[in-house]
Amino acid sequence: MIELRGVHKSFGAHEVLKGIDLTVPAGSVTVILGPSGSGKSTLLRTINHLEKVDRGHVRVDGELIGYRQAGDRLHELSERHVLRRRAGIGFVFQTFNLFPHLTAIENVVEAPISALRKPKAEAYRRARELLDRVGLAEKADAYPRQLSGGQQQRVAIARALALDPKLVLFDEPTSALDPELVGEVLDVMRDLARAGTTMIVVTHEIGFAREVADAIVFLDDGRVVEHGAPAEVLDAPRHDRTRAFLSKVLS
Repeated sequence: MIELRGVHKSFGAHEVLKGIDLTVPAGSVTVILGPSGSGKSTLLRTINHLEKVDRGHVRVDGELIGYRQAGDRLHELSERHVLRRRAGIGFVFQTFNLFPHLTAIENVVEAPISALRKPKAEAYRRARELLDRVGLAEKADAYPRQLSGGQQQRVAIARALALDPKLVLFDEPTSALDPELVGEVLDVMRDLARAGTTMIVVTHEIGFAREVADAIVFLDDGRVVEHGAPAEVLDAPRHDRTRAFLSKVLS
């Protein structure tokens, strides 16, 4: 489903990703762990071409993201074509990024109507289904300022699902929430996992990773240090760096 091969990314002289190889099967949940500055968020952003890779490539469902191949050369796609391919990848950010002047349901229908040209009636029907799915049917007409942080993040998840994506990326979706609101967002993500949604999740929620992930990737200094099943990585890590990280976050 998702394949990264030799992905490098630098910002100026600082190399953030140093040759990432990773395969994520369809219908699976992959959790990415790692210390701050290890390249986790940058890795997510290369998958949907919010960040252009310097070397290597990313494929989703066999399609290159951001480029087309002609022989041995890659040619960058126009922004219009990039947006079309990006529409198949949902992204849930740390800080919600809802439009403050739109209601919850208006936030959810914005992309299907503007990007996919879906009829308004169809888009609104689907949005109501999604808001019900995340437990917010009664908040459809509320503005973001009238919602708690957990509710705003659940609207953001509904918005990501509104494009019927092949893949949903989560960039520390609970990090901006008060502790008592974290559970309601993780519950929605558990439901998505049970439904077979392909997900890549950057998080420090180790309990969630242990319960839901099919695979865990430990990233450090722009490299994949460890990759395996939760029981392998969390309970019997092979690398000293993984053990040191887990000893801090599990203490």
